[in-house]
Parts: sequence; C-alpha cells; structure tokens
Amino acid sequence: MRRTGKIDYLILVAVFLLIALGFLFLASASSDLGKVRFDNAYYYIWRQIIYGASVGLVGFFLALKIPYKNLKPYTFYLLIASVGLVALTFTPLGIVLGGARRWLQFGPFVFQPAEILKFTFIMYLAAWLSSERKNRSKSFYNGFLPFIVLSGTIGGLLLLQRSTSAVLITMLSALCVYFISGAKWRYILAVFGLGALVLPLVIYFTPYRLERVLTFLDPAQDTSGASYQIDRAKVTIGSGGFLGVGYGNSVTKQYLPERIGDSIFAIIAEEFGFVGASSLILLYSVLVLRGLMVAKNIGEPFGRLLLAGISIIIGLQAFTHIGAISGVIPLTGVPLPFISYGGTALAVFMIAAGLMLNVTKRG
Repeated sequence: MRRTGKIDYLILVAVFLLIALGFLFLASASSDLGKVRFDNAYYYIWRQIIYGASVGLVGFFLALKIPYKNLKPYTFYLLIASVGLVALTFTPLGIVLGGARRWLQFGPFVFQPAEILKFTFIMYLAAWLSSERKNRSKSFYNGFLPFIVLSGTIGGLLLLQRSTSAVLITMLSALCVYFISGAKWRYILAVFGLGALVLPLVIYFTPYRLERVLTFLDPAQDTSGASYQIDRAKVTIGSGGFLGVGYGNSVTKQYLPERIGDSIFAIIAEEFGFVGASSLILLYSVLVLRGLMVAKNIGEPFGRLLLAGISIIIGLQAFTHIGAISGVIPLTGVPLPFISYGGTALAVFMIAAGLMLNVTKRG
C-alpha cells in the first residue's frame, strides 16, 4: 500500500457502509417523530443530508486531497479556533438544549464545537509530539508537564459545558496518543492517578453527575425518573431478541428519550436483534483495528499518531454510546459515530475519515 500510494479500501468501505446504515437506521427511528412534529416523515433525514452529509462530503474530499503533512504547521491554529468556538458557547451566541450549554447558533446553523475540538486537539498533539526538535514524549518539562496543563485546560472547559462524555473521550484519546508516541510508563500511571483523584471529586460536587452514577449502581431505584431512559433502553434492546422485530417495526421507540441521538443503538438492537447489533459492533471494530494496524506500520511520526488518534476517538465514542445505553457504563449522552442524528458529528467524523485515508495513502 505504501509502495503504490493507494488508500486503504477496507477503511473506505467500513466508513461508507456505516454512513449508509446510519441513514437507514435514522429513517426508521425518526419517521413517525418527523411526521408528528413537522408533518414530514423525512424531516430529520433531509436535515442530516443537508447539514451533515453534504458538508461532510466536501470536507472528506478536501481532507483526502490535501497532503496531511501540509496541515502540521496549522494544527495549533485549528486548536485555538476550536477552543474559541467552545468558549463562545458561554456567550449569547450559545444556546441551551437539554439543560446544557454546548451549542452555537449562527442564523439557521446550529452546531456543537466540542465535536470539532476532539479532533483538533488530537491533531495538535500528533504534530507536537512528533516534533524532532525536542524529545517531548520522554521529557518531564518539555513533554509531560505541558501535556498535563493543556489537557487540563481543555478538559476543564468541556466540563463547564457539562460535556462529561466529551471530556472522557478526548482525554483518553489524548493519553493513548501520548503513550503511542513513546511516553514513559510512570508518566502514564501519573495521569491515571491524577484522573482517579479528580474525577470522583467532579462527580461528587456536581449533583447531576452523581445522580447518574447512583442510577448506574442501582437502576431500579427510580425507573420513572432518573433511571427512566436506561430502563426504557434496556427494554427496547431486550425486545429485539436474537433476530429482531424487523426494520421499521420497533414498538417501544415512542417511549425512548433521545431516540435519534443518544439512544439510537437501542432501536437498532430491537429491530435487528442480537445478530444485527453484533454485526454493527463488528463493523466498528474492523474500522478501528484496521486504522491502528496501518498506523503501526507507518514510519512517519505525525501520520502514525494522527491515524492512531482518530481511530481511537471513533472506537471510544462508539463504545461509550453502546455501553451507556446498554447499562455497561453510567448513562451519558454521546452520538454514535456516522449514525446518530446530528449534522456536526456526522460532518466532523466524515472529515476525520478523509484524514485517515489521507494518511494511509501518503504515510
């Protein structure tokens, strides 16, 4: 592949298969909702195409066409711009949805800057850690300390947005990239130790996070209140059985909160059963593991870290969505990559996929 300069077709097929399945699943989950709210069964599909897929497709081809090494000098500016957009959510431009201030609105366009920040932070880390001037992976003052300060700043900003899932996915992905770059084990263990001290304090002093943890530990305590979503999700998943009830035949989706976003995997599991849900998980596994395998064989440091980082974000986000709605981890709102409703998430993941293929072609 490196000799011929071709893109990795396994990654390409996996990405576009996920996008196609996403529209298929979204159509089933949203048709009656669109009909009731807007008298248009295709309302959410059209919005996903216009604000997500169309923008994402343009970004995908640009990310694939521009040599990824040319982006390296600009990763710092992309990070600063992303941080600035997140900071704008605390101004009058920010809007509150679901009790959290995570979105920006410019005219008819509403988007979530945290989805962009995840990837620009990883891009910057990949460029910063691959610098040949200083051994940042193994140095305390030139590597570990700046890494902790920068990660803490970005994590704190996202926590202020009440984006707990975004914090965990971004920080774990950053730590993985730091490890892959050759960081010393004691630095990695120190980060885990720091996280083990800070995270319980953050949870304890923010009631809604504490409530989610307590609900996870005892789901039966308030099935009509705090445990309602996870209770309905488990019923929906269990209703699918082995082969599912059939496409478009979900009978419990009308009682499921956030059915086209944070809970869409539950509807997939109901309509396609254990076989369909497992097949979707397998498809994500193929995409992520293939990305990591190719990254391992890339000698150029920036490309290796960039490809590995993007693969890890996709894997962690898919795991977080599926694990949360299945009751494996505490409930947290995060879109399923390439599938959940949300133009920002779909466009950003498509652009990231273009970067993945760019690295496989030129790395």
